[in-house]
Amino acid sequence: MRIIFMGTPEFSVPTLRALHEAGHEIAAVYSQPPRPAGRGKRERPSPVHQAALELGLEVRTPQRLRDLQVEADFLALDADVAVVVAYGLILPPPLLEGPRHGCLNVHASLLPRWRGAAPIQRAILAGDTMTGVCIMRMEAGLDTGPVLATARVPVEDKTSGELHQELAEIGGRLMVETLAQLPGLRAEPQDEFGATHAAKIDKAEARIDWTRPAELIEREVRAFAPFPGSWFELEGERVKLLRAHVIGVNGAPGTVLDDELTIACGNAAIRPVTLQRAGKPAMSAKDFLRGKPVEKGQILRW
Repeated sequence: MRIIFMGTPEFSVPTLRALHEAGHEIAAVYSQPPRPAGRGKRERPSPVHQAALELGLEVRTPQRLRDLQVEADFLALDADVAVVVAYGLILPPPLLEGPRHGCLNVHASLLPRWRGAAPIQRAILAGDTMTGVCIMRMEAGLDTGPVLATARVPVEDKTSGELHQELAEIGGRLMVETLAQLPGLRAEPQDEFGATHAAKIDKAEARIDWTRPAELIEREVRAFAPFPGSWFELEGERVKLLRAHVIGVNGAPGTVLDDELTIACGNAAIRPVTLQRAGKPAMSAKDFLRGKPVEKGQILRW
């Protein structure tokens, strides 16, 4: 097929590569414009932009899509389908309707559950046992279009970073399989009764509140690892908690219960596995305590 690809972050790259390897003709790649990044604040192309250049593909980075010339240039590509993966800009109706088979989206949830910006993190926070990827035919609403294909993945004890990579790879393969069956596939309308919204993660959510049950804090730790990273304050220093276990002991919330840095919560306790001090690499709890001992009985702020 002749494809327009639209994506920006690292999550989008496996689908772009899968389409290219499958032999589809990628007429153009659309991505968000380069942004200032790093200490020097130099403009850096998005991961999709960089991958497209490596593959020798044309890259377009319009600031906005609601522009007559941008629309005309898009439609002039005469694409069979547009594949959209975390692009970051809303597609106006002329673009949604332009390709012969419409615009297909890779979405990292089991729609209609977790429509929106942060489906992976919200699934972990809610304690979902299953998540997955859907291939959806896009329409004007937010992730409301009919679904062409679904792949289910167990959440288990994975972090959002681990699920992110797994779902990105699965999404690429699922899109290739879906395109191989177009136009014969039947799109199933979403059941509005089960719809939930995956709101964007607010950095304020990442501060650990030790009065909450340990089970919920452990979910938060996994949902926010590696970014933005759940954190707590220790002697005036912000420390990220990237992996932890729930321990069946109790105490006053925020109290360090032993020499393994087990911390009492509103119910049960959290024992850190992996931590990260500001400006330092992630490390095991044992290595952390070797460099910064924490006495039993110390109370952590929240």
